[in-house]
Amino acid sequence: METLLQIRDLKVNFYTYRGIVKALDGINLTIQRRESMGLVGETGCGKSVTARSIMRLIDAPGRIEGGQILLNSTDLLNVNDKEMRSIRGRKISFIFQEPKKALDPTATVGSQLLEAIRIAKDCSPKDARDAARDLLKKVGLADTERLMKSYSFELSGGMAQRVMIGMAICGSPRLVIADEPTSALDVSVQSQILRLLDDLYKEYGSSLLLITHDLGVAAENCDKIAVMYAGRIVEVGAVGDVFNKPAHPYTAKLLAALPTMDRDTLVSIPGMVPDLIHPPPGCRFSNRCDYQKGICTEATPPMAELEEGHFVACYQTV
Repeated sequence: METLLQIRDLKVNFYTYRGIVKALDGINLTIQRRESMGLVGETGCGKSVTARSIMRLIDAPGRIEGGQILLNSTDLLNVNDKEMRSIRGRKISFIFQEPKKALDPTATVGSQLLEAIRIAKDCSPKDARDAARDLLKKVGLADTERLMKSYSFELSGGMAQRVMIGMAICGSPRLVIADEPTSALDVSVQSQILRLLDDLYKEYGSSLLLITHDLGVAAENCDKIAVMYAGRIVEVGAVGDVFNKPAHPYTAKLLAALPTMDRDTLVSIPGMVPDLIHPPPGCRFSNRCDYQKGICTEATPPMAELEEGHFVACYQTV
């Protein structure tokens, strides 16, 4: 398969009054063309920071300190602001977690959709309006004329997210990043949105980076899964490999915490997530791990390949 995106040794810090938060500490991730990658982990582990780093949307007090983000052979961390604006929407698009906050409440849906289309495509106003109507129909929204004149506060959460998806695909991007796209929606609408997203990214031949804390959502909608913990990726592999043969103790505990038909009690993960201002040396999961040994608290475990395409950073399994 052809590689689309490579993240190499990405480091992001946030400079706060309490100290320097080491939000991402050497992230490595590869996404192939036409592949869907799920990025999973607890709240605060760095999933959204990773996504925003790809788009170069890290605001103060955050700062990208090092690494590479290669889109094909272009390092996105080295292009200027003008070049990056031409990449957003055309080559990489972003679906935000809360669509009603991402949409401008003072502008109509039509004006925002037309602006996105004009940025992504060099077309006439008439062609842009025709394209906007077609996009609304494609994402499952009828009565396009009324919607074009509506404001975001007049839409339901599901309708607003469909509009955001339409804006994201209008430029036929190579990569679609969906940051918790269903977290603010009820279960029935979640299923519709995820099915729509899956159909559209495949239709356009794009790759998908789906960020979620819901392992079930990742399992049903992704080819591969990357598991994050405290600013590091600890396991990457095909969905079947990670779910059936979890290699990292953190992944195993996450799966053990999922409710199932044959499980009477849920397993909790003891201890606390480390303070990323003063992260512990070695493996950041060591203080909560049942298999901790001396080297775990001394040196960061390297990412090793257990089987073809299945990688883990753990001294217990390598």
